[in-house]
Amino acid sequence: MDKYKNKYRKPSARAQWWDYGWNGAYFITIVTKDRKHFFGEIENGKMELSPVGVIVDILWNEIPNHFEHVDLGESVVMPNHKHGIILLNKPDDLDSVETGHAVETGHAVETGHAVETGHALSLQSNPNFIGKNRFQNIGNTTISSIIGSYKSAVTKHANRLGLTHGWQPLFHDHIIRNADEFQRISNYIKNNPRNWKEDKFSKR
Repeated sequence: MDKYKNKYRKPSARAQWWDYGWNGAYFITIVTKDRKHFFGEIENGKMELSPVGVIVDILWNEIPNHFEHVDLGESVVMPNHKHGIILLNKPDDLDSVETGHAVETGHAVETGHAVETGHALSLQSNPNFIGKNRFQNIGNTTISSIIGSYKSAVTKHANRLGLTHGWQPLFHDHIIRNADEFQRISNYIKNNPRNWKEDKFSKR
């Protein structure tokens, strides 16, 4: 096993034996159906959100309000996908109880910076926009339960407002190995709009 911050960590390659409820930092990518530009467009290197894109942005930043021991790192809404870092940081005793394993991963990678909320700050205060029970099927805090609830919430409110929208059935995840990789991925997410023309998701 590798050692990070003086704590042993299981190798972070995707594998059947990895429990996605374990503490760690996870790089998440969720893509729209057929890679359609439901969320807006890139204008002069900046993302201009559509109404659905605003919902996608707001609800992502709502995740820690609905799941305990979850923090968010860098995130961005792109025309046809959503990138974000999710950090699970449960107390060690709770982590062991939920997963049924003795946890050796330590705490999630420390970010040292605040989350950029974008439109969320200006719209979250409207109580009529999104109800309190927007997230469904909240059980054990795992990456699958978080993303499943998030995608469902976006779909629910897009449908309620009559907005065209669709997700691919699955999502992409990557377990971040260490602080250097955390910083590299954070920079990639932050600069994604500026580098849109070179992005693989821009090719339709």
